Amino acid sequence: MVETQDQRKHLSQSKSIGRCIVSCIFVFLTQLVLTLVPRFFSASSFLTQLAFSALLLLLFLGFGGWCRRRLLQVRASAPAFVFFNILFIWGFYVSVIRQAVPLLNDAVFSGEVVFLVIGLYSILTSDPGIVTNGSASSDQPLNSSVSQVDNHDEELELPCHESTEGSGLGTRVRYCRTCKAYIKGLDHHCPAFGNCIVAAKSGILDRPSMEPTLSENLAVSTILFMILQLVWQVVFVIWHIYCVCVNIRTDEWIKWKKYPEFQLLVQPQPGQSFANIRFRNPYDKGILQNVEEFLALRA
Repeated sequence: MVETQDQRKHLSQSKSIGRCIVSCIFVFLTQLVLTLVPRFFSASSFLTQLAFSALLLLLFLGFGGWCRRRLLQVRASAPAFVFFNILFIWGFYVSVIRQAVPLLNDAVFSGEVVFLVIGLYSILTSDPGIVTNGSASSDQPLNSSVSQVDNHDEELELPCHESTEGSGLGTRVRYCRTCKAYIKGLDHHCPAFGNCIVAAKSGILDRPSMEPTLSENLAVSTILFMILQLVWQVVFVIWHIYCVCVNIRTDEWIKWKKYPEFQLLVQPQPGQSFANIRFRNPYDKGILQNVEEFLALRA
């Protein structure tokens, strides 16, 4: 029995390593295929190249997946594909872009890559909320009788120690075919992360009587920082869309008093000693023409 378990463990490890190798090869082939777009469409606009890249990526992933499953009969690992993509981007950054980047930006980017890898590992190894059979102290998953369940999508009754009060989103139990287990609050199984995504109530912000730990404080501060970054980027995207629509640059808008073409001299009214200078935009030709001129610059 011991030898059989060892053989199964060795076989499982060999399959995992094989899937990782296939995923690594697939990443390099994907990046190589994407280089065809700037190679043959270098004269096209950036938006055109982006559209061609998305189309080529979908075609390659679809055809490559079909060849991998039907012809080669090998399987890949989606989490490994994500990891090797992160590793490829970081490797390209270190070997090509890093020398032209300031030290602070370099440290921030490298730190983000490290946190991405740590986050991916945490998601892969975390317990999504497997429902156990019986009490909370039992370590036997409810999937012990998977073969006897006809409808894997049916909702199960929670163990007696669990409350169903409040929001039902995080209390419904569903069966995950990939994990072969019953998951509480299952939303879906994410192939990219190799684990189930659940709807669960956060325990970090729901303990007013207990002093939060350092890790919990860091978790909350990181979430707040990410939200602020998102808001900041959304604001700047909206601002640049506005600049495109009115045909003006940020520097021109901020320092318009230094550019004579943006200054409109208004003669003084009776009783006033000085003329007023107002802002005007001589380059504004209407939204449609402004956008067309902006896209023509990228052609």
